[in-house]
Amino acid sequence: MHDIVFRDALIVDGTGAAPFAGDLAVEGDRIVQVGGKAGAGRREVSAGGRLVTPGWVDIHTHYDGQATWDPVLRPSSNHGVTTLIFGNCGVGFAPARREHHQALIDLMEGVEEVPGVVFTEGLRWDWESFGEYLDTLGRMPRTVDVGTQLAHHPLRVYVMGERAIRREAATAEDIAAMERLAAEALRAGAFGITTSRTDQHMTRAGEQVPGRYSDHAELMGLARALRTAGRGALGLNADFEDVEAEFAWMRDFARTSGRPLYFLHFDRAHDRARLPRITAAIRAARAEGLALTGQVGGRPAGLLLGLSTDLNPFILRESFAELATLQMPERLARLRDPATRARILAEEASPRLLRLLPPLSRFIATRWEGMFVLGEPPDYEPTAERSIAAMAARAGQTPQDYCYDYLTAGDGGRMLFFPLANYATGDHAVIRDLLCDPNTVFGLSDGGAHCGSICDGAIPTFMLTHWVRDRARGPRLPLEFVVRRMTSETADFMGLSDRGRLAPGLKADLNLIDLAGLRAHHPEMVADLPAGGRRLIQRVEGYGMTMVSGLPVFEEGEETGVRPGVLLRAG
Repeated sequence: MHDIVFRDALIVDGTGAAPFAGDLAVEGDRIVQVGGKAGAGRREVSAGGRLVTPGWVDIHTHYDGQATWDPVLRPSSNHGVTTLIFGNCGVGFAPARREHHQALIDLMEGVEEVPGVVFTEGLRWDWESFGEYLDTLGRMPRTVDVGTQLAHHPLRVYVMGERAIRREAATAEDIAAMERLAAEALRAGAFGITTSRTDQHMTRAGEQVPGRYSDHAELMGLARALRTAGRGALGLNADFEDVEAEFAWMRDFARTSGRPLYFLHFDRAHDRARLPRITAAIRAARAEGLALTGQVGGRPAGLLLGLSTDLNPFILRESFAELATLQMPERLARLRDPATRARILAEEASPRLLRLLPPLSRFIATRWEGMFVLGEPPDYEPTAERSIAAMAARAGQTPQDYCYDYLTAGDGGRMLFFPLANYATGDHAVIRDLLCDPNTVFGLSDGGAHCGSICDGAIPTFMLTHWVRDRARGPRLPLEFVVRRMTSETADFMGLSDRGRLAPGLKADLNLIDLAGLRAHHPEMVADLPAGGRRLIQRVEGYGMTMVSGLPVFEEGEETGVRPGVLLRAG
């Protein structure tokens, strides 16, 4: 007798094959039958034509700190993710000497927008080496499986101390030490190494990250570590202002390491030729036999703007800032006062706040044509008619007046969507091209990061609701294609051969999904992080069950309390 049988399911097996009807049976932590008519089960679930898919394998998250205290890891786990990988973008918390703890917290706060106080209270720091960090992760019972990569910035700080923070060049001795420690981390179970070479990533103090300008010799040291370990990949984020120069060292890295290299792949509205140049460079590198891959997301990289989020169009005005610490009901009452409203709308950006707040604050402050009403259900492919500028014109108001009144209406939870990348054409045409490019891998959920400005940990659900079912402004994508991109392809990319497909003998990580009823709600802010830290989450309906290692961890949206998740070690 099987432990659990899903009867009459529409099976999407993760390989890209067409969906097919049948039963799926599980025994212990393994799948034992896919399709056909299964024998009896100790528990039988009537799928009734609902989808059964592999669990989502999310390879770009930032739960580096949260995974040490939180066994559940929303908003990824409740959106069907059963395996997640963090340590991305070169930031993390290991290896770490005691004297550098605050510097690494400031780095994570600056790059990934998680309040530093959350880490100050939440991290136990019962590790120094990367291997000890893995041991800490491995001791915690958890809902889903997790793995991590070695982040370059903390490695550099561990070896070089203040010289790394000042972005000094590494000496030959420094490079040898980083190479040795990186090889040790990879042998201990790191899934690769990540770094960052973008001006967009800055510390809390507004400084460039430690590895921003690491030279060729230092990067080749990391390549040799990957070659020595014989596993893992290099992941990075770069500005690609000089595509030829970046690809020159990346090709050298791939040749030296013999391992894959992947990077975040975006367009830029100010440089429409950038994306085609990078795409062509990937193809040329692959023609040389080099495993260079672009990592792409499923919707525009952007921000959520509202009264509860980190940023909004009025954040640079002193009279608005004075009310920031008030609880939402009192804050709304004050904001709706006609005198307060008039005072705020009459103000310009404050020089004091311009010095204190991110440069992005100034960029968004008056870009009314680039802000769109998010709505319920959330609309991440809005037309120009949904911009604040267009809606204000129709209402006969100035954009700032219209925006102020919109955000201060309701319960204060309304939000605007502000796309930053992959929306230069005003639709998702570029994103569809990137998703369909065979030289890309799916990622970029950023789960666990940017807690006050995005909620892209929910993006696997969006991939089904938008790209498979609902998209109206252009072609959709086949169900089996989207599922493959989020399961077998991401699992294979990280060397996880035991998951990502529904086949006998493989790990029983799966989702039972009502595609017609699947719905991710409007993001909402909750204060459930250590020290009362806030983050955006999205409630979801339509997941009948999420199973990890043969055990249901969510049923009908409710956590079961079962903790079958483990730390994954590469190799």
